[in-house]
Amino acid sequence: MLHTLIVGLGRAGRGLHAPSLAKVRAAAPALFAPGPVMGHDPHVGEVDGILPFPSLEDAARHRPPRDTVVHLCTPPGLRARSLERLARLGYRWIIVEKPLAPDLVELAAIARLRRRWDLDLTVTTPWSASALSGRLLEVRRSHAFGALRAITVFQHKPRFTRTLEAPSHPTAFDIEVPHALAMAVTLAGGADVTAAELDDMVLGRTRIPGLGGARLTLAHHTGVLTRIESDLTAPLRERRIVLEFDEAVLTGHYPCSEADHTAQLMVAVPGREPTRSIFVDDALTALLHSCYARYREPRRERGDLPVHVEAVRLLAEAKRRCSPQPHPSLPTRWEVADAVGA
Repeated sequence: MLHTLIVGLGRAGRGLHAPSLAKVRAAAPALFAPGPVMGHDPHVGEVDGILPFPSLEDAARHRPPRDTVVHLCTPPGLRARSLERLARLGYRWIIVEKPLAPDLVELAAIARLRRRWDLDLTVTTPWSASALSGRLLEVRRSHAFGALRAITVFQHKPRFTRTLEAPSHPTAFDIEVPHALAMAVTLAGGADVTAAELDDMVLGRTRIPGLGGARLTLAHHTGVLTRIESDLTAPLRERRIVLEFDEAVLTGHYPCSEADHTAQLMVAVPGREPTRSIFVDDALTALLHSCYARYREPRRERGDLPVHVEAVRLLAEAKRRCSPQPHPSLPTRWEVADAVGA
């Protein structure tokens, strides 16, 4: 049976991973060892339901690392350093909060650690385990409506307070866009960035560069065109994906927050009445359940790391295009994949 250690008890660790993990523990108790979830964050006090430890070394002495799943919820720029500390203590199963890395330098460092210590890394982009995503992928694979031609994703929400209080993400590309990028790569394969833009966040006299919104256009090597828009100053929340096929347009609405775990899918076919379905879609809980079930298997298949490596490469290229400073061209997807071994 498996123990759990959450490293980083900020918004992601305390507000997302811990509640979803509680649901998994209640639904599948046989996966888990008795005892509370362990936690480590030197900047956060006590958290209900989590047994705190002042150091990773203390946590490793309390429960064996070889039987412990780590949820790494630290900011993206600290990932490699945290992973090395965990690996040296004996931890191997690590669920990493998205994005896997903020740039290719950090990605290369993570790749070296993964190879050296044989780490099993899973990136938490819940859309990959979403019921809505599963339906969209099934339509794509079945060719029920012909070929996929275009993907458009809208990820809007007001994020003023969190950004002003703790601007831990370097750009708006690092907040919502990784979900959409991983889904676009899963649906349509590798891509090249053809356009990228960042907006500042402005509130009164305060201006935070690059954290107000992001726009990204991809040309996939399969011929599909993807457009991603994320407005973090929008008055309303929206997570909408539109797939344009030869013979139909599918519009999906992902849950906008942990307050409601339902998704919707509308299918519009010319000459027919549009259809609409509504269903439960607690994606992060489903993702964590699948991770723990996989870790219990004696011969485990690796996760979808290549998708997230490609997403990091695309994010890095988008940031390069938006940077005011000139940067050399980045490696191709094949060079990156070969370098990181994914």
